[in-house]
Amino acid sequence: MRLLRLRVNGDVVPVAAPSHWTLLEVLRYRLGLTGSKQGCDKGDCGACTVLLDKKPVLSCLTLAALAEGHEVTTIEGLTPAHLRAGGRGADPIQDAFDRCGALQCGFCQPGMMLSARALLAKNPRPTRPEIQAALAGNLCRCTGYTQILEAVELAVAESGGAAVQPADGRRGARGAS
Repeated sequence: MRLLRLRVNGDVVPVAAPSHWTLLEVLRYRLGLTGSKQGCDKGDCGACTVLLDKKPVLSCLTLAALAEGHEVTTIEGLTPAHLRAGGRGADPIQDAFDRCGALQCGFCQPGMMLSARALLAKNPRPTRPEIQAALAGNLCRCTGYTQILEAVELAVAESGGAAVQPADGRRGARGAS
């Protein structure tokens, strides 16, 4: 066992874990943060995506010890971070996923939302191809990509970013212009 001091969702938490454990295992099985899903365990599905210093990483491939000294954000930390930054309600990405019906079974959504949050933090006005590229590492078993893309576009439009032109020619996301 090794004692780690991780900064997770704004809090420094001491946690004892075997040195071979991944960040995903520590988050789920030591800290009880089960939003990050254990899918393929080999970096193919993206269900375990978390943010490490605001960048998406696959927590199933990241040793927990490598997260020391870095800020880890899980899906459970998105809304609290939004509120700390002066926002109201859920993080705009979470709200847009809900409103666009992009939640389906829910297995891939935490990783999708965190990848989308990382994209919007870096590029507040992404194009549809940029959104698709940012989400390419997150697989949806329900094949619900249209609503997921519309949700990110809605969050962009409502945050003051330019409304993007969807592939089907409609203007904006879900009627936003």
